[in-house]
Formats: sequence, structure tokens, C-alpha cells
Amino acid sequence: MGTVIRGGTVITASDIQRADVLIEGEVVVAVAKHVPAADHKLIDATGCYVIPGGIDPHTHLDMPFGGTVTADDWRTGTTAAAYGGTTSIVDFALHTKGDTLASAIMEWHGKADDKAVIDYSFHVMVGDMNEQVMNEIPHIVEDEGVASFKVFMAYKNNLQVDDETLFRTLRLASDSGALVQVHAENGDVIDVLVKEALAQGHVEPKYHALTRPPEAEGEATARAIRLAEIARAPLYVVHVTCAEAAEAISDARRRGLPVFGETCPQYLVCDYTDYERPGFEAAKYVMSPPLRDKSNQTVLWNKLRSGELSAFGSDQCSFNLKGQKELGLRDFSKIPNGSPTIEHRMMLLYHHGVNEGRISLNRFVALTSTNNAKLFGLFPRKGTVAVGSDADIVIWDPNQELTISAETHHMNVDNNIFEGMKVNGVPRTVLLRGEVIVDKGEFYGTPGSGKFLRAGKIGRNAL
Repeated sequence: MGTVIRGGTVITASDIQRADVLIEGEVVVAVAKHVPAADHKLIDATGCYVIPGGIDPHTHLDMPFGGTVTADDWRTGTTAAAYGGTTSIVDFALHTKGDTLASAIMEWHGKADDKAVIDYSFHVMVGDMNEQVMNEIPHIVEDEGVASFKVFMAYKNNLQVDDETLFRTLRLASDSGALVQVHAENGDVIDVLVKEALAQGHVEPKYHALTRPPEAEGEATARAIRLAEIARAPLYVVHVTCAEAAEAISDARRRGLPVFGETCPQYLVCDYTDYERPGFEAAKYVMSPPLRDKSNQTVLWNKLRSGELSAFGSDQCSFNLKGQKELGLRDFSKIPNGSPTIEHRMMLLYHHGVNEGRISLNRFVALTSTNNAKLFGLFPRKGTVAVGSDADIVIWDPNQELTISAETHHMNVDNNIFEGMKVNGVPRTVLLRGEVIVDKGEFYGTPGSGKFLRAGKIGRNAL
């Protein structure tokens, strides 16, 4: 006996069709105008869209940062993701300088193995590039099933690496069939500006943004692109926030370079004015890169629509306001960077994108699922509703409304940067490999049921 999803409109990155979907075991075995009921279990999707489960390419669960650890671990974070329609994530395994990349991956397996309720894969953050790490990269791709590496151009004296490390990582990863991601901000410039601000007694949260100007992001993005061009390597720029960085990516793509950009919901619906909130509330919005002037949102939306920005991640990195963000109560530079965003990533893009006519339904699916599967070596197992693909499926109700609030969200954190926002269009039923894990607000998943996804090699022509 299988499962038939009946009466919905199936949306993929390329097609829209009224169709039934037949699931047997963990995979889709038919997408057809009509699938006979036989003795199958029926799920009624009348009036709803049937879309592939979301793939969030940018999460930080159970990650140490700034003297604390993110509030959401692999159980609470993946549960919240499931409620939001996300059925797979790619999280960042943090490499410690002097240690091996394999050790970072082993540590992250330990965090996820018995807690994840959805499927997952890893990127590895490269802390330094010594001979041991150089020799490891091909092994990590071939044997560990991890084909993406992240390099930080910011957080001086902590995560930041120099241009030599970035360049060598680009060449080695490309030769191994892997993709390099960059956090693109000029950390040296930011370090000077932060020290100057603190010396002048500027300790409020808004100075986090004022000491990380968009020009520092634009310069680092352009520099990373040029280094990737010299290395003849593909490049993925995470959490693009501003026109300066977005235009650098567009220029690269016009020149035919395999450069891919990602943005996140917070940069589309929040802006610099959130740092002017009274008291310490502005600390909720401290993230890197910071929120920008609202004018940048139009640029980001246009590039999401045109394809010049290729991916949409959450950059989930949750910290409680009390006890965690408060570490920076008297010094903005000590506020842990990040916000809880994994649960509402897809809803916000749908509401502000599809409902407001900025992007199409097909583009919505591409940005939240299909492109991310292709970019990180998971397609076609993930990222589409097609015969042979995993039955990760969301029945999306375009008419249901939700008011976002920390009181009702499923993340393990005391704040929500989207507090009070209303979205129209939410997941009604979420299936992971054919099993219902969320239905009408009830959770049916099991910690530890999420599977590790081995990434395939990633070429220059991933998209």
C-alpha cells in the first residue's frame, strides 16, 4: 500500500500541473493526472499546492559562538524547520585551527545523529590551510560525502582567513569537485572601525551595523570573485545583503563566471531601522552582515526574480535575548551574532514574493528547494517532485494565515525578529520520505529519523 496525494496543483521549478502524486516506500513513483485510489492511503490536497520539501542551505545548529552556543540544537532546530516546510538542511561543521576537517565532520555527526527529525548534509568551515588540510580536501569529498567548504573573510583573530588560504581552498576544492562558500566582509576594516567606535564610547547595538558598512561587504565580495576567477573555481557567496555585493555577483555572472549568490529572509523584510528600537531590543537584530538600508531590498528582490541571486537560505543562528545576547549589554561587539529564522524562511518568501507579485511560484520552488539541491549535490534525489525522487513533499495552503510570534513558534529561543508579521500561505502537511511529520499544526516526526545525505560532486555548471 502506498500514499496518494490527490487533487492538488504540483509545482516544480519548471512546471505547474494539476496532478496526483503516488508514493511507495520513500520515493515518488508516479505523477499523473489521476492515480487510482486502489487500497492506498489518500491525502486530500484540494485547493493547495504540492511542492518539494524545502532545502535550507545555510543553518547553524548547536554551534559555539562568542562565548556561548546557539539556543537551538538539532532536535529543536530541525523540528522548527519541519513546521516551516523544510525537509533537508545543510549545516556548517566548524573546523578548529590545527585540527582535521574529518574531526569537525565527526563532531557534527555526533550532534545530529540522534536528534535530527529531517534529512541533513554538511558544509565544512575551513579554519586554516596547512598541508594536512590540503591533503584532506579530496578525501572529504570522496569518502565523507561533503562537497562544500566555507571560508570567512571576517571575524578577525577568530574565523577570518587570509587571501592565500581562500585562494588555495578555491583551487583545491574545485579540483576535487567541491564548491567554496565565502562570508564576504572585509574583516580588517571592520576590526579598525569596531575599535574606534568602542574607544569613543559607542556601545549600543546599532554600532554593530555602523561598523560593518555595505562597502566592506561589496569589496570582499568583489575580491573573492576575482580570486575565484584566477583559481578557475566556482564560488558561492552566502547571505548577500546589499547592492554593492549583489552587483558584484551580477557582473561576474554577466562575464560567464560560475558565481552564485544567496540571500535570506531577514534582509528582505527587516532593515537598519530595527537597530533604532528602544533599549536593548535592537540586539535581536545583531547578525553579520547586518541589516541594511531599506533601499537594498528592491535590489535583492529584483535579483532573486532574475536569477542573478540563485539561492535562499535562513542563516538560522538563534540566541536568547536574555542570558546570551545580553553578553553584549555594554559592548555591541560581544553580542552573539545571529537570529532564529529557520521556521519562517519559506513562508516569508512566499508571502512577500509570490503574493506580492515579485516572484513566480516556479521561482519560489527553485529558490527554496531545487537550486539548493543542485548547488550542493543533492539533486534529483532532493529538490523536486518527480518519479524516483525522495517523497519529501509539502502540501502548501495558499489561503491560510499565520501571525509570527515567539510565543507560538517552535524554535527554542525567546525572541523572533519577525514578531507580529502576518503571512498568508503556509505548510499544511509535510512529508519526509513519504512519512507525514507535520499535519495541521501537529508534529509526528521522530528525533533521530533524519538521514545524513552524501553530497555528489559539484561542477561549475551546477545551475
